[in-house]
Amino acid sequence: MPGQHLLGLRARPGLGRLMAATRITPLVHHQLRHSSTAAPRRGPGPLTLTLTSAVALTLGLSIGTLYGRLTSPSKPLQLESHGPNSTSSSLNGPVYAPRMEQLHAAEEIARLLGQDAVAYDEDELEARGHSDWSTSNSPERAVAVVYPRSTEDVVTIAKICNRRNVPMVPYGAGSSVEGNFSQPHGGIIIDFRRMDQVVAVHPEDMDVVVQPGVNWVELNKRLTQQGLFFPMDPSPTATIGGMVSTNCSGTNAFRYGTMKDWVVNLTVVLPDGRVVKTRRRPRKSSAGYNLTQLFVGAEGTLGMVTEITLKLAPVPEETSVAVVPFRDVKDAAAGAAALIRAGITGLAAIEIMDERQMEILNKYGSATVKQRHWAEQPTLFLKFAATKETIGPDILRTERILTEAVGKVPFEFARTKEEEHALWAGRKESLFTMASIRPEGTQMWSTDVAVPISRLADMIEWSKKECSQLGIFASVVGHVGDGNFHVAMMYDPRDKEQTAAVERCVKGMMKKALEMEGTVSGEHGIGIGKKGSLREEVGEETIELMRRIKRAVDPKWVMNPGKIFDWK
Repeated sequence: MPGQHLLGLRARPGLGRLMAATRITPLVHHQLRHSSTAAPRRGPGPLTLTLTSAVALTLGLSIGTLYGRLTSPSKPLQLESHGPNSTSSSLNGPVYAPRMEQLHAAEEIARLLGQDAVAYDEDELEARGHSDWSTSNSPERAVAVVYPRSTEDVVTIAKICNRRNVPMVPYGAGSSVEGNFSQPHGGIIIDFRRMDQVVAVHPEDMDVVVQPGVNWVELNKRLTQQGLFFPMDPSPTATIGGMVSTNCSGTNAFRYGTMKDWVVNLTVVLPDGRVVKTRRRPRKSSAGYNLTQLFVGAEGTLGMVTEITLKLAPVPEETSVAVVPFRDVKDAAAGAAALIRAGITGLAAIEIMDERQMEILNKYGSATVKQRHWAEQPTLFLKFAATKETIGPDILRTERILTEAVGKVPFEFARTKEEEHALWAGRKESLFTMASIRPEGTQMWSTDVAVPISRLADMIEWSKKECSQLGIFASVVGHVGDGNFHVAMMYDPRDKEQTAAVERCVKGMMKKALEMEGTVSGEHGIGIGKKGSLREEVGEETIELMRRIKRAVDPKWVMNPGKIFDWK
């Protein structure tokens, strides 16, 4: 990592004296003992100078000066050859504070926000540095987790980290899968779980103001009495801040769009601690640059979102669910494409699960899911949301269109709310059920692509064929209503040949999606896992424009570094 050699001291007092000199807490002491960048521990005796020349004296004074900088708990490391507002070299990229300095930043934050606002526990750091949902993990870990409660707290954190050149990594619920919250340069994690307040509800305007740590499921429970809801539905664990960061969607995207369509404005703390609000509260505005959309999907690389105003929608008068198995995945995809083109007003979601997923539901599903036996064939899960007068005709029309597209298929729709819940649970529980049966020692590689609707059937069929040749568990599931689907594969990372084959398969999917004028990420974001594929999708000139925007907002490159694209 650039800059980590700058404190390569090899002679210093014992760690106990260092703790006393710097007032380092026992938890930080534990971190120091495990720091990969700290100098080797020496005995407590004084450094004996055996050289008597002026050169030796000068060397001793230089070491003393540098050591004084190391042990100062509040003074940032002064790096040479850099301007006052940037530690980034035009040739070598950003230079970050060594691990010791990062710990000093955490200690300074603790003094200002309170000791309970900062944690150094290794289990907490590991839980926020590694995801079992993803293979896009980095081996490095942050030095501390900070728990702000307000925008003002985040401002304090940003100013300290920016001044000390410490990377900041925002953290929501940890449900993203492309290494979006990994810490390739160490730094400090900013966990927003304590910023979980619903600030204001405006039912007459159909909007709500929330902090980033609000869970979308809990938000909708609160909004029920108003007859309103927030339509995005990604992982049930997801929080609003993370959903903004990755421009999430979910099963409702077919009807309601993605996160960008529901964000009215944002309050953002920039990397240097300045606060901006992107716009006011009307549903439409042509006032200046659309800064709201600049931050939606930026994965925390431009700033930290501390308050969000969201649009709301009326709760549908009537809902239902249908489940339709098909002979093969090509027919299922073709059926989905026919429904998309038909423009059925009451059709709210079109989801697909392949035969492997359906087999898992029968064997390992919850008690609710196992109330019925699922046909172990590629299956469409359809959600309807309409009025009581129109939902019946919409369901009948859906069945007719599928028959015209692929021939007669079994078509089961819910007749009661209990049946509706049980049928849809099969789709919502699929990922968690699949993850729960992952054999010990294996990893799951989950990825997504999206293509134009006309190419959907071809893309899914191609992906299934490629995955079937790997000789491992591989499954397709996704939001085919908007041309987006996911592939999950379980493999043994200790098997180098198998790992390489899976990686080739994933890269092949990305390439094939681009050949079909699609995208390498429908909703997961780029993180550290898809940076190369993003370059292939948009080209180097577009990447360079993104870099220029980031350098303008974050000249020190301390805001969630290493994600989406690199320095050069």
